[in-house]
Amino acid sequence: MFIHIEMVEKSNYDKYPSTKISGWMLLGWDGIIDKFKQIIESDKALIIDMYVGVHEEEIITELKKISTGLLINTRDLFKPEEEIRKMTQRFVTNDPLFGYVTCLTMSDYFDEVKLSKAKEAIAKSKGGGIVVGCGASLLKMDDSCLVYADMARWEHQLRMHKKSVRALGLDNSNEDFASQHKRNYFNDWHICDAHKDQLFDKIDFWLDTHIEDEPKLIDKETFYKGIDQTVKKPFRVVPFFAPAPWGGQWMKEVCDLDRSVKNYGWCFDCVPEENSLLFEINGVLFELPSINLVLLKSRELLGEPVESRFGKEFPIRFDLLDTFGGGYLSFQVHPTTQYIRKNFGMQYTQDESYYMIDAAEDATVYLGLKNDIDKAEMANDLRLAQKGEKAFDAEKYANRLSVKKHDHFLIPGGTVHCSGPEGLVLEISSTPNHFTFKMWDWGRLGLDGKPRPINVERGLDVIDWKRDTDYTMKNLVNHVSIVAEGDGWIEERTGLHVNEFIETRRHRFSSKVTHKTNNSVNVLNLVEGEEIIVESVNNSFAPFVAHYAETFIIPAWLGEYTIRPYGKSEGKECMTIKAYVRFRQ
Repeated sequence: MFIHIEMVEKSNYDKYPSTKISGWMLLGWDGIIDKFKQIIESDKALIIDMYVGVHEEEIITELKKISTGLLINTRDLFKPEEEIRKMTQRFVTNDPLFGYVTCLTMSDYFDEVKLSKAKEAIAKSKGGGIVVGCGASLLKMDDSCLVYADMARWEHQLRMHKKSVRALGLDNSNEDFASQHKRNYFNDWHICDAHKDQLFDKIDFWLDTHIEDEPKLIDKETFYKGIDQTVKKPFRVVPFFAPAPWGGQWMKEVCDLDRSVKNYGWCFDCVPEENSLLFEINGVLFELPSINLVLLKSRELLGEPVESRFGKEFPIRFDLLDTFGGGYLSFQVHPTTQYIRKNFGMQYTQDESYYMIDAAEDATVYLGLKNDIDKAEMANDLRLAQKGEKAFDAEKYANRLSVKKHDHFLIPGGTVHCSGPEGLVLEISSTPNHFTFKMWDWGRLGLDGKPRPINVERGLDVIDWKRDTDYTMKNLVNHVSIVAEGDGWIEERTGLHVNEFIETRRHRFSSKVTHKTNNSVNVLNLVEGEEIIVESVNNSFAPFVAHYAETFIIPAWLGEYTIRPYGKSEGKECMTIKAYVRFRQ
């Protein structure tokens, strides 16, 4: 099978982007435990709080080597598991995929009597006691040392797949991935993020246990140095790649991935709620969740108007969908804002678009409904397909469009859509990344060998039936206009739809072009060309090099910056797609 891939001679895609800093770090349990021992011997209580998903048993096993006195596991202070399940049920719900955003806090998990007795025990221990586990900082004394063991959501999800971690306050490790993920997405992650956000200035040391048995410890000064230096320049979060039932082969070559893996369907390269950041400290990589940067530096990163509108949430998401040598994504639709607020407690919906970084001659997408279809007949056919009584004929009801490289398809909530084989999609969307109502999945099984959940009724509830062929071709397909041009460059507006808050601009350039953040975080991807260089107009940051298909982030407070072809791309036309939050038409 021939797979069309326009690529460099050798992949220069950086899978481990980092911010280089100098600072203090300890490597390995021996050195870290010696440090903890010194803290205890100085009559200070050692408090190790953590994010859900950390292998707490690994840490406790090491702590037992130095603990001769009081060692408290916060799991022993939580309410009974049955009570926690009842308390969280309204947020977890009985739906196989979807819950409702929690309003619980970390304190709600603790038994007040047990918590009070634990505090008394620590006070009587006259220092030297150890508290470990989620919420441990609730027992922090004035003279105690606080350590935080952090965890990126992408790694947590891998651990859920392996059934190697427990949820906050209960053991659900034997449940299937969808059930575990739902509890974390709607409940546990929200609680842990809100809890951590209150602790930053109180944390003395940060513990990285993303790689089992290879822990790393940094101090507060080093942590803040990395955060401060990252937000003062263009940067990338660490991409993570995942297989899919429809996954392809393009990213294996362009991103230099493991060729023995059957396929890669996704590259999540700008989802700060789930990605990692890497600090390179004296040549060693220290990993932490990129959400920390959003929580600590929301105004500098997002821009004051964006922060005012979205709070401490990163509202723009970029990811890659690879179907080269693969199949169709599910025939799907995303909810409207009204629906997502009412049913799931989210503040805004998953509007999105497909930007085609690459496409073979026979690549296609489904987008919008055909003119004058029978709504009731389509609904009936979807229900019959869900029951397995017939295959759903997507082409009977939806527009099947030919695709070429650099096409841009706009997909506001309520629009039926589906990417087909032989394409590499840059999906540009607002952040909610869990709200896809799959209505038809081509009769196939998921990677776990089970049918993927289908949501026909939810999909029918949110479809905008007026988005037919006429509407689609006029408003959603290659809605491109030139907004500015100069010597060696052209700036084009390619979307998004008027209903969406994200604006996208494509720049074609063979010489230097100036950009402005306009008080919004900018997210860019190099969609044509081997490499480019991003430079400050006032020398406020060091030149930053980006490579083909890489997504990078420009913090809002950098204001003005330039981009030009670099290296082997000098003198050639390059192309970027840029997204930012739109405030005025």
